[in-house]
Amino acid sequence: MSSPVIDPRSTHAAGVERLLESYRAVPPTASVRLAKPTSNLFRTRVKPNARGLVTSGLVGVLAVDPEARTADVGGMCTYENLVAATLPHGLAPLVVPQLKTITLGGAVTGLGIESTAFRNGLPHESVLEMDILTGAGEVVTASPGENDDLYRAFPNSYGTLGYAVRLRIELEVVEPFVALRHLRFHSIADLVSAMDRIVQTPALDGERVDYLDGVVFSAGESYLCAGTRTAESGPVSDYTGQQIYYRSIRHDDGITHDRLTVRDYLWRWDTDWFWCSATFGAQLPWIRRLWPRSLRCSSFYGKLMRFERRFDIGDRIERLGRRPPRERVVQDVEVPIDRCAEYLDWFLTTVPIAPIWLCPLRLRGDAWPLYPLRPLQTYVNVGFWSTVPVGATEGETNRLIEHKVTEVRGHKSLYSDAYYSQKEFSELYGGETYRRVKKRFDPDARLLDLYAKVVQRR
Repeated sequence: MSSPVIDPRSTHAAGVERLLESYRAVPPTASVRLAKPTSNLFRTRVKPNARGLVTSGLVGVLAVDPEARTADVGGMCTYENLVAATLPHGLAPLVVPQLKTITLGGAVTGLGIESTAFRNGLPHESVLEMDILTGAGEVVTASPGENDDLYRAFPNSYGTLGYAVRLRIELEVVEPFVALRHLRFHSIADLVSAMDRIVQTPALDGERVDYLDGVVFSAGESYLCAGTRTAESGPVSDYTGQQIYYRSIRHDDGITHDRLTVRDYLWRWDTDWFWCSATFGAQLPWIRRLWPRSLRCSSFYGKLMRFERRFDIGDRIERLGRRPPRERVVQDVEVPIDRCAEYLDWFLTTVPIAPIWLCPLRLRGDAWPLYPLRPLQTYVNVGFWSTVPVGATEGETNRLIEHKVTEVRGHKSLYSDAYYSQKEFSELYGGETYRRVKKRFDPDARLLDLYAKVVQRR
């Protein structure tokens, strides 16, 4: 007997009902959060006992339309599952954030980025419409033509205006392979100039560039990684085993070449969490051979990190070695490209963290109020994820970074620790617009305020 066909839309509708029931069950005075098995936030909650909403029915892909190049997706669907559904059609989301467990709803409400952002903008710009559970306990549709104020304010609101239940997004054509060129630079200024030229063209030595990011190892060693979609078959590299992707891009001079399947390219950073798997010894050859491949991924490293934070293992080790505790510096910032070399020079002489990830981006359309990057302006996402010795005040290095980012007219993502005053925060992150939309869609303040959530970590 054949198994019954399960309708994804019926499953999703039932999931929405369970979500609403769980929301109604939360007492009016209790905090609300999503009951998610994974998280890509790096903030430690001061009060982690909020009631979790049931999201188990919102994890699927409802439909892929190859002709319209769109997908309807549950808000808690991971990009890993979304890409698995679109690649058989030769399609992919316009921007696929670098870690498999990032959800589509999370990338829209909390921002996301990857190497197509220089031509496709940020993930929320490809959203055609979305259904959102608001603080009022209602599911409303938001699009450029319906509840436009919520649609525009939702990106960078981090669940404080509501939760995405369903999203319809644009897709783009991809090829089976990505041909890579890794360019070595001996000065940061030269790398930034080359990045700017590629973004404007977009080409390198007359060949189209579809994907672009970079890595800085030091002031004298940095790389651009330019990728081109191709259907040409041939040998491909595998960085899910013993070989490590970020190490493969390093060379003495000039350009080196590589090839990956499009799937492996999209997840090239996930296997080693960029380079952060080294923290757990996963890059040591003898440990790597013993480490199960299925656990060589960002989701497992994230669990290890949360375990470490829960029991303060790192600080205990530092104390045993008679060393000061460490301050976590896990941040992504957007810097205008004309100030990028200045920012990187400052960072490399001020903050003892390397490597550093670079990813250029340009908005596709108008500015978005809660993360007001300027249209037609190229920015560079600068990502750095490590720890430094604690300073004289709490978050000393993070505060220095915030000040410098504001000085160079940039913006800082809010997925990790933030230390802004309430006045600074309101000026930087669309305070008046946020308050107006918050009042309309969460009139009783059932959901946390954005400042309370991301700065006060409630």
